[in-house]
This record gives sequence, structure tokens and C-alpha cells, in this order.
Amino acid sequence: MKVLVTGGGGFIGSHTTENLLAKGHEVLVIDDYSTGRRDNLKPHERLQIVEGTIADGAFVRAQFEAFQPTHVVHAAASYKDPNDWENDTLVNALGTANVVQAAVAGKVERLVYFQTALCYGNFPKEQPVTLSHPRYPDCSYAISKTAGEEYIEMSGLDYVTFRLANIVGPRNISGAVPVFYSRLSAGKACFASKTRRDFVYVQDLVDVVLLALSGKGESGTYHASTGSDCAIKEIYDLVAAELGVSDEPEIREPGPDDALTILLDPSKTKEQFGWEATTPMATSVKRAVAYYREYGLTETYTHLKHED
Repeated sequence: MKVLVTGGGGFIGSHTTENLLAKGHEVLVIDDYSTGRRDNLKPHERLQIVEGTIADGAFVRAQFEAFQPTHVVHAAASYKDPNDWENDTLVNALGTANVVQAAVAGKVERLVYFQTALCYGNFPKEQPVTLSHPRYPDCSYAISKTAGEEYIEMSGLDYVTFRLANIVGPRNISGAVPVFYSRLSAGKACFASKTRRDFVYVQDLVDVVLLALSGKGESGTYHASTGSDCAIKEIYDLVAAELGVSDEPEIREPGPDDALTILLDPSKTKEQFGWEATTPMATSVKRAVAYYREYGLTETYTHLKHED
């Protein structure tokens, strides 16, 4: 395969790229490095990296025409500032439209997209959430990602969209694990909200992405999730244990834009791909902390507005 990976310098994109290269495929990475890291990928004879934004349609078309990918993994996303509606729209909506139209023009065989579980809103009407649940995005990130998802759905492309649980592991810079690590390693106090989340280790996610790229599974939407959740306080305890910290966090009620839980039903994914997320959370945290210790963690991000 010749796979174009948008956001290939980021968390999910870089792990996907490494796995594709290990399997002998050619990869072109597009990244503007707004949240990705240049040291996430090492030079490789079958890897090309081009710096630029997918919001630039002419730039996107030029990369597709030059590389002529057979497959696309669309991992690029704007998410680091919940108030930056303009950039969210440019990258997640317009950028996705640019990628989709270039993929259609280039007769790409399959496109894989990552959608946020926040497309269901902060207060889903069922738990676990099934794929038939209506989309109620109510933050800039989710609204713009859902617009991108709808462009894909109307494109006529063969596609697989994975609506994601919280993905964790090395190189992750958003969410509870990196935030707790960053604060605890700096000797700062933490709080843990009374919420629960479904966590999937990044390699487990990449495993099912590779299956989708190979042609397995019918075109459509899936959940990449475990089907179970754990308390944010449990995540704090795991990170604190790795760092040898015994301090307890302040326990807070959820903020107004913080879902109590979003638990996704993975049954269709299991049925179509024969896939399950199997890596224990303790292992995911241990590997993430080992990465932060070796490579550093300079910034963390969240879509929430009430974080300290």
C-alpha cells in the first residue's frame, strides 16, 4: 500500500506510520506540527514527511497528486484550544473536506477517519452508547470533527470511521494521564473529577486500523473502545504509583462541560474485525510514563474549559 497519513507526526498518526513502515508499506506524512513532534518519527527509506496544513486545499491536492496514495489515514485534528473555533473549523471541517475531495479525485481505495466520542454530546441518552445514537456535538472540537465526518459520509468513498474512546500510551499529550504526570512530576497538586472514562491503548487502536486498511470490515462507522470504564481517580492512582507519589488529589464534581461518562459499545467492531482492546490500563500508564521520562512532556492539552 501507499498510505498518506495526515497528522502523522502526532500521537495516533506516528504510531500508525511506524506500524505501516514495519509491514513494508510506503508512507507520506503531512503535519503542521501544531501538536505533533518531529522526533516522533525517525527517518526511513519508505517514509516521506511534508510540513504543511490540510486547511490549504492547493497544498493537499499537490501532495495527493505527487504521492498517489492508495489509502488514507486521516489523523490530523485541531483540539488544543477549546476557544479557537476558527482553527477547529479550518482544520477539522475545511481540512477534512480538502482531504476527502483529493482522495476522491485520486481514487483512493479506503480512507480511515478518527472521530471523537463527544459527537454524542456530554450527556448521551444511553449507556453504553450505540452507533444508532444521534449525534449532538456541543463543543467546537466535536462540532468541527462531526462536520468532517459528514463530508466523508457524503463523499462516496469507501471509508471506516472510528469513534474513539480515550486513547492512551506513549506520545499522548492530551487527557488525564499526561496532565497528571506533568503536574505530579513538577510537584504540583492535582484534582480528579468524579467522572469515568473508557481507555484504549494506542497499539490496540492501531491494530484495528491496520485491519481496516487491509480491507477488512464493511464501509461505515465503528467504535474503538473496550466497552468498560474506570474512574479518573484510578488513573491518578496509577500515575502517582509510577512516580512514587503518595499525595491524594482533590476530588471535584464534574464541570459543566465534562461528561460523567461516555461508554461506547464496541460490538460491531468485534463482529466485523474480530478485534478487542486487551492492554490493561496499568500497562498503558506504565508505558506512557516511561516515554515521558525519556523524551519529556512540554505541553498538555484538553478540550475542557474548566481545567486548572
